[in-house]
Amino acid sequence: MFLRSHVVTAAMAVVGLLAMISSGTTSHASGPTKPAFRLAIHGGAGAIARNKMTPELEAKYRADLERALRTGHAVLKNGGTSLDAVVATIEVLEDSPLFNAGKGAVFTHDGRNELDASIMDGSNLKAGAIAGVHHVKNPIALARLVMDKSIHVMLTGDGAEQFAREQGVKLVDAKYFYTDQRWKALQDTIREEEAAKKAGKGHAHIVHLAEDEDHKFGTVGCVALDRSGNLAAGTSTGGLTNKRYGRVGDSPIIGAGTYANNRTCAVSATGTGEFFIRSVVGHDISALMEYGGLTLQQAADKVIHQKLQPGINLADDFRSDLLLLFTKSEPPDVLRRRLDRQLAELVNV
Repeated sequence: MFLRSHVVTAAMAVVGLLAMISSGTTSHASGPTKPAFRLAIHGGAGAIARNKMTPELEAKYRADLERALRTGHAVLKNGGTSLDAVVATIEVLEDSPLFNAGKGAVFTHDGRNELDASIMDGSNLKAGAIAGVHHVKNPIALARLVMDKSIHVMLTGDGAEQFAREQGVKLVDAKYFYTDQRWKALQDTIREEEAAKKAGKGHAHIVHLAEDEDHKFGTVGCVALDRSGNLAAGTSTGGLTNKRYGRVGDSPIIGAGTYANNRTCAVSATGTGEFFIRSVVGHDISALMEYGGLTLQQAADKVIHQKLQPGINLADDFRSDLLLLFTKSEPPDVLRRRLDRQLAELVNV
């Protein structure tokens, strides 16, 4: 289903806005083949209802997904590291207003944008993460700096932004993150919350989680394998519309929403973060492979289908020929058949 030779695939699948790229070895009679490299991205859990996806909007999503894929592919093709590819790819999606990360981040109850991101190096298990920042244009780049330029793994809020300034990261005005779509979503949610209170539901606090069909706008993530055989994973998000109290989901949590280990796999997850945190999804998949001897398929099936609420998980096994995508809401064989149909459009790189 997933071709391994210089192919970009981009599709809107029922489990989310997904796109992936996979490059394998190329046979040449005149010399040895180059090591394989792979890259895959996700644009968040869930599907946008077809009646809300105009041809124009669909074209914009496809264009941004393809641009992100081409960016990461170019890094890997030219011998760049998996970490470089992950950062470069996610930055493209963070700069798009279409995804719930960076520019397109959702609003909190207080009308602010709180951004989270993380990255992990599978070659040495180093990781960096930031949470609750308000002025960082590309959170994934700051997460990389936390990993590379500090002794810490996670920095939050004002402290993370102070670190950003000290590292020469350009901060942006909060107005940069404003989009009409996200602001309207917040106002609609607040009205819904007030209506629930008036209906006698007490101190209703409504946030739009992954199971809410009309608010499945995407956290972004990327996993990559470079020519040296090193894996990396990264995830970036704006969280939940109308979230309160500095809520942090799984995206910046190493072992939950992001994990990479050269011995096993690289994982970037998206869905309802609380479930991924409780189940420590990324590390759990890796541990089942390393200590239990399970294949990626078996480990992901066990975690996704036996432990989680509906959501999507993306994992890339550096020893596997296939990129695997899972959702608890559909059996794997049903999902594969659906993706076979929806991934019919291939763009040669």
